Amino acid sequence: MKQGYKEKRIILKAVYHVLTCLFALVMIYPLIWMIMGSFKDSNEIFQEAQRLLPKTFTLENYSVGWQGFAGYSFGLFFRNSFIIAGLSTIGAVVSSGVVAYGFARCDFKLKGFWFACMLLSMMLPFQMIMIPQYIVFNKIGWVGSYLPIIVPQFFGQGFFIFLNVQFIKGIPYDLDEAARMDGCSIYSIFPKIILPLIKPSLVTSAIFSFMWRWDDFLAALIYLSDPLKYPVSYALKMFSDPTAGSDWGAMFAMATLSLLPIFLIFLTMQKYLVEGIASTGIKG
Repeated sequence: MKQGYKEKRIILKAVYHVLTCLFALVMIYPLIWMIMGSFKDSNEIFQEAQRLLPKTFTLENYSVGWQGFAGYSFGLFFRNSFIIAGLSTIGAVVSSGVVAYGFARCDFKLKGFWFACMLLSMMLPFQMIMIPQYIVFNKIGWVGSYLPIIVPQFFGQGFFIFLNVQFIKGIPYDLDEAARMDGCSIYSIFPKIILPLIKPSLVTSAIFSFMWRWDDFLAALIYLSDPLKYPVSYALKMFSDPTAGSDWGAMFAMATLSLLPIFLIFLTMQKYLVEGIASTGIKG
């Protein structure tokens, strides 16, 4: 009986892993097709779309794509993306951590009301506030610069605040009391006690913030008009011209390169990402 039960479990596990691998392959097939397309001749990409592997591998798409357009290389666009994503991530992580500490550890009037407002901001789609924001930023002369994209990140982001609040609530209050007995104020407890302990949630916030800002196409479309300031997400669109031929090979090549920073971040920070999400769920 035990032998039969073990064999049944092995078979079920094998079936489970096979189905999981097949499902994963279906999910990532478009990505694999794009990466393989970056090594194909542009004419071959859609003429033989059903063929995954190229007949002959070529790196010409990468050299052509890196040259960019109108004299602007993709090195410039990658630099712009790193500036936008880097500064936005710093602002979002720092401000969200401080605001989360206030909600989790400080008592003030209408605390529940403001926390509810913060949660409500998470539920509002960007399309609802897009026009009012544009009007405000246009009146203060920020349209055409990075300020409308970067500055709002320095005032806290609802999802990251909620994530950090849940993590901080899992930290025992005894640590705060011990710090107060040692002479720490409510302002010094955060950098000395809380901040080192919420490293996983901060890293998780940083990963998501960098990824969202790196992939953000709509904000660049709305606020930027100078090609010198285009990020990668918006510059990729320039390869597509409905009135003429589109260089799909170069577009796929640059799109493949644009995935590398996100892939490397997930590869190096996976430990903190899993720990931050899992710990938050358990402690929350």
